[in-house]
Amino acid sequence: MTAELHSRRTVLTTGAAVAGAAVGAVALSACGSDSGSKPGTAQAPIAAGTPLVALADVPVGQAKAAKAPDGSDVIVARPSESAAAAFSAVCTHQGCTVTPKGADLVCPCHGSVFNALTGEVKQGPANKPLPSVPVKVENGKVVTG
Repeated sequence: MTAELHSRRTVLTTGAAVAGAAVGAVALSACGSDSGSKPGTAQAPIAAGTPLVALADVPVGQAKAAKAPDGSDVIVARPSESAAAAFSAVCTHQGCTVTPKGADLVCPCHGSVFNALTGEVKQGPANKPLPSVPVKVENGKVVTG
């Protein structure tokens, strides 16, 4: 009888430990971003020639948020009178959407700051630049390239 009791106790304690570890793993996985995208991953390409914004709507030396036709958030920047650049608006830290503030792109979740004209990190916690989106200027509009 003692061996049978010991065997049952071993099974019960082992089962409880395994269940506790599973609950802990689920809780830890819930701490990450729930944005559906992984930080630092590139977005699917957007069809070339798709208009994003009128060039005149973006002040020189600043940036403007825009929506791509696939619904993804992009940032369109205007480094000079006739040039444009674009970046994913998804912060490379944990996937929040950055907001243009003058010459900066600011992440409202954890305070990362990116250069609006280059997508480079100016202040962490993000440590990777925003992925670029190929664009060009055609007929006064910024279109995907």
